[in-house]
Amino acid sequence: MSSVRANTFLLKIFSLLSVVRGYNILVLIAAQYLAAIFIFSEKKSLRHVLLDPHLFYLVVATVCVVAGGYIINNFYDAKADRINRPIKAGLDAYVKQETKLTLYFTLNLIGFGFGYLVSWRAGLFFASYIFGIWFYSHKLKKSAVLGLISVTVLTILPFFAIFVHYKNFSNVIFVHACFLFFVIIVRELIKDLENMQGAVANNYNTFPVKYGEPTTKKLIISLLLLTLVPVAILYNYPAITYMKYYFYLAATVLVFVGFFAFKAQEKNQYRLLHNILKILLLVGVFSLLFIDKSLILDKVVEVLD
Repeated sequence: MSSVRANTFLLKIFSLLSVVRGYNILVLIAAQYLAAIFIFSEKKSLRHVLLDPHLFYLVVATVCVVAGGYIINNFYDAKADRINRPIKAGLDAYVKQETKLTLYFTLNLIGFGFGYLVSWRAGLFFASYIFGIWFYSHKLKKSAVLGLISVTVLTILPFFAIFVHYKNFSNVIFVHACFLFFVIIVRELIKDLENMQGAVANNYNTFPVKYGEPTTKKLIISLLLLTLVPVAILYNYPAITYMKYYFYLAATVLVFVGFFAFKAQEKNQYRLLHNILKILLLVGVFSLLFIDKSLILDKVVEVLD
């Protein structure tokens, strides 16, 4: 009997990790700290950044709010996920919806609280972010264009909190943000192509549902061509040092994705391309280790106290 309870408990743990996308949360933590260390913190020492309590509060707040966002998105997408991801949906079902909603409100409260510990502005930012995620899941996700743009912005927005905390901005950060924006929006379009069946069943008017696969593929190709522009610009920045090899890889992968996205017809093909872009973004996170922050001297904006 105890072994059955233990197995049930483990299943519920795995179910919760599946709902809050535990893997994505770990990547987000790594991305925020690496961005703080190698981009935003300028000349501050590694020890200073790692022991910065306000940065820790911002990361905890972000993790809680994003995890809550995954929960509410899972709540609204339950019907679609049974079609698009039946195995994941089965695992997610081990935790009751009431438990998920309780955890959603708890995580958001904790996230807001940690944001408020930094400043009332940070608290307001996370309160707005919480509302933005809910509004996307409840309403905007059903819109072809607004849903696409809003999910991309919401994905990038956590790094805005780190940028404001360190009160600096540079050309290389702006160009890198453009690169991320284009790659993420392409990933979302490919994911929408992958999940068209569930979108139709859930009355989601996603871009492929509204405009069709051929138009979506044309948009993907256009965005991938635009993505090569920031890649070319970033390659000329001395600060990226060995990260230039990542952009060589990125350019090659994006050309591959564009070619095969145009030819893809089946769900598994779109899933493969979606996973390739996820891996590309993951590699990009850890390639931040190669940035020489001492060379990022072209700061163009400074947020004043």
